[in-house]
Amino acid sequence: MMGRFRRMGRAIVIVAAGAVMATAIPASAQFSDGYKFLEAVKKRDGEAVSKALSEPGSTMVNTRDISSGETALHVVVARRDLVWVTFLLQSGANPNVRNNNGVTPLELAASLSFLEGIDALADSGANVDETNSTGETALILATHMRDAAMAKMLLEKGANPDKSDNSGRSARDYAKLDGRSSSVLSAIEQFDAKNGKGGGYGPSVR
Repeated sequence: MMGRFRRMGRAIVIVAAGAVMATAIPASAQFSDGYKFLEAVKKRDGEAVSKALSEPGSTMVNTRDISSGETALHVVVARRDLVWVTFLLQSGANPNVRNNNGVTPLELAASLSFLEGIDALADSGANVDETNSTGETALILATHMRDAAMAKMLLEKGANPDKSDNSGRSARDYAKLDGRSSSVLSAIEQFDAKNGKGGGYGPSVR
């Protein structure tokens, strides 16, 4: 019986020692490479990020946060960091990836009036007419925000002022609701006139 207790005692000591060793492992080693990559982006650790992206065949640049679905591009757009936005796009970041709420980096940039980010994302292939969960495009967001400068940029990048959201209204419709004083409506009509398109108030001239 005493021998049995001794063996049980040794087993308990071994298990306890194993638990101590597990807790002794550095916290960074307990996380995935994707987690560590996103943390490096958040900390602006250029050396660690560049090392991760330099691995042959690496797709780390588009890794997603397990809880939010955000990519590194979402992270740097959220902090309005054009240098990092440009760097990640040049490293192959997907400008059209959605987070768990269905928001793309360009839609996030629009919600923040981050014009430089919109410019960089659109020039790298971001779909300017992509919609969020309510069907709103970035141009509709700009209209709601009464941001004529953003609206003008989006129009120049190819945004469609007549694409409707889930309620059936377009950016043009919302701009008209603000009346003739709407700076966004003015931007839309100026864009139409510049490109020989109809729309706006009054008859179209062809």
